[in-house]
Amino acid sequence: MALPTFQSSQRELTRYLRDPEAHSGPKGVEARRLAIYRDLFFKNIEGFLSSGFPVCRSLYSDSEWVALVRDFMRSHRCQSPYFLKIAEEFIDFLQNERRSDSDPEFLEELAHYEWVELALDVAEEDLPSAKPLPESLLAAPLKLSPLAWPLSYRYPVHKLGPGFRPEAPPATPTCIVVYRNRHDSVQFMEVNPVTARLLSLLDSSDCAFDALQQLAAELSTDAGALTDFAADLLQNLFAADIIYRAE
Repeated sequence: MALPTFQSSQRELTRYLRDPEAHSGPKGVEARRLAIYRDLFFKNIEGFLSSGFPVCRSLYSDSEWVALVRDFMRSHRCQSPYFLKIAEEFIDFLQNERRSDSDPEFLEELAHYEWVELALDVAEEDLPSAKPLPESLLAAPLKLSPLAWPLSYRYPVHKLGPGFRPEAPPATPTCIVVYRNRHDSVQFMEVNPVTARLLSLLDSSDCAFDALQQLAAELSTDAGALTDFAADLLQNLFAADIIYRAE
C-alpha cells in the first residue's frame, strides 16, 4: 500500500538529511531549501557530538570527524527524540554499529568515559543530607553515593588524547570513580581494584567493618591488616562525596 503523499515526502526528506550523497530528497522542493535543512540538521548533530565528546573529536581531522558523524547519522536509528539522549545513542552506535579500522581501539571506552561525565552532570538524583562522620568510622553504615559511578576500563581513559594514543591496553585495567559532589561539580578519582571492590561491598554491608571483613576474606588476608589503610581511604572518599553516612 502506497504511503500518502505527505508521509512519502517526509520519508524522502529524512533519507536525504541522513545521507544526502545517496538520496536526492523529495521532488518539487527547491535544492536551496533542501540544502538549508541538510546543513542545519548536520550542524546541530555535529555540534552536540563535538561538545559532548571533545577528546574523541580531538583525535580526528575535520574531514575524518565529518565522515564519522555522517556514518552515525546514516547508520544509527535513534530511539529518543531528545537532544540530551544523542550522546547515549552515539555510544550505542560506536559499540554496536561502527566498523572502521581507522578508529583507535580505545575509542569506545573513551567515548563512554566522556558520556559518563555528561550523564552525571544532568543526573536528577540527589545526595542524602550531609551528616558528619562518627568517631567510630568503621562501625558506620557508609554507602556509595548515587552520583558516584565506579568504572573499569582496559585503557587509561582519563589520560587519552592526541598526545597519548596507545596501540594496546596496559596489563592492568584502569579503575575510576566518576562522581558529582555536593557543589554539583563532576570529578573523577583513580582508584585501585581493591578500593573499587570495597565501594561495591559497602552498599550490601551494614557497616564499613563488615565490608572490610568480606574484602579481607576475598583477599585471603586478615581484616586488621586493612583497618589502617581503610580508615584514611574512607575519610577521603567521604570528603569527596563519593560515600555518605546512611544513618
